[in-house]
Amino acid sequence: MSTLRTVPLLLLLTPFCIRAQEDADAHLHKLEAELEALRAQEAPLESGIEQAKLAVMQRDLRRWGYPALASSDVVVEHPGHALVYDARDQVPKWTAHIVTPDVVTGNLARIDTFLPDPQVPVNTDMFNDYWYSGYDRGHMVPSADMRWSLDAMKATYYYSNISPQKPELNRGAWADLEDWVRRTVRYGNERVFVVTGPVLKDGLPELHTPNGTHHIRIPELFFKVVADIDGPEKKGIAFLMTNGVNEDPVISYAVPIDSVEELTGLDFFPALDDTLEARIEAQRDPMAWYHNGDPFQGEAEPMHPPLPRGMFNTVQAKYHVGNTATICGTVVSTRRTAKANAIYLNLDRMHPHQDFYATVWDYNGPNFSYDPETYLLHRKVCITGKVTIYDDIPRISVNNEEEIRFWEEVLK
Repeated sequence: MSTLRTVPLLLLLTPFCIRAQEDADAHLHKLEAELEALRAQEAPLESGIEQAKLAVMQRDLRRWGYPALASSDVVVEHPGHALVYDARDQVPKWTAHIVTPDVVTGNLARIDTFLPDPQVPVNTDMFNDYWYSGYDRGHMVPSADMRWSLDAMKATYYYSNISPQKPELNRGAWADLEDWVRRTVRYGNERVFVVTGPVLKDGLPELHTPNGTHHIRIPELFFKVVADIDGPEKKGIAFLMTNGVNEDPVISYAVPIDSVEELTGLDFFPALDDTLEARIEAQRDPMAWYHNGDPFQGEAEPMHPPLPRGMFNTVQAKYHVGNTATICGTVVSTRRTAKANAIYLNLDRMHPHQDFYATVWDYNGPNFSYDPETYLLHRKVCITGKVTIYDDIPRISVNNEEEIRFWEEVLK
């Protein structure tokens, strides 16, 4: 009896179930259509926001970012940066741009399409001059700083933004410096003003390529000047690098902005209050630019050679692999690993970025009157032993505390 009663009830409910399912499908399609309509509105809105950001950057560059202009200077403005072109040396005299936190979310890929600058009155079609010249087309404004805006990134590939750089610089320390600037913006969440350029002087050599038609001068030095004038702790710093191998960490090339002004004759940030300008241009403190989360926070500058009594800094350690040597630096981090049964002492840079480290194996622990893991942290030391290499990083295995001397003792 119960079965006979159930069958008509199911038949009665079936149309309602079908209608409910149809209503759910219709509701889903309606929501999807609304989402597509919103997405269609999103693209022009995002484009408008990008253009507004670029307009703000141009306004603030004009207001705060340009060096003082000479009577013959003609400022060329592009999306994301500005420059003064040096027609005699056929490289930019200087470029100015702002690195903003947008660089964190920007994900545009390099385009590598170098073009003549339509706003520069002289011909800047320099493809043949650089091709097989032995020099890279070195960006003064990095394309990666503009990876959040296609228009701004394209503008960095104009030859007016390019200067000849040795591959050892462009692909090495210069790229590290550009990354250093982006990291301080990423972890500090504040934009910075940047002025970059070659150090120009009379008598610089020219690029010589078979099909070249320009007289492009090859700089010996490049500068990058950085200022944070938005944040609560306004600060400045500059860097100078030679056009070749620069094997030390980026912070080793830090100099006061004043020194770049003396070298180039440029007057940076002239629109700032005189007191503030003088203060930030006298600074040279790389540590003030690190923020929580930066993987390089806590690094120390390698000691400047030559060191006394035939000692060497951590960057030089790689030249002494296989020999007994004394390597000096600051113990910036230590770590004990049960797997290796050892204490690792990282000098000048933290793992995994260190140029040199020392190892104290647990079985040598009794040869120390102190705990190396805690006692040596943040101390300047000189470690003597045979330099070996593991995973391409030089190291010394320390047998006893007599093989570690403190820097203050060395200087006595």
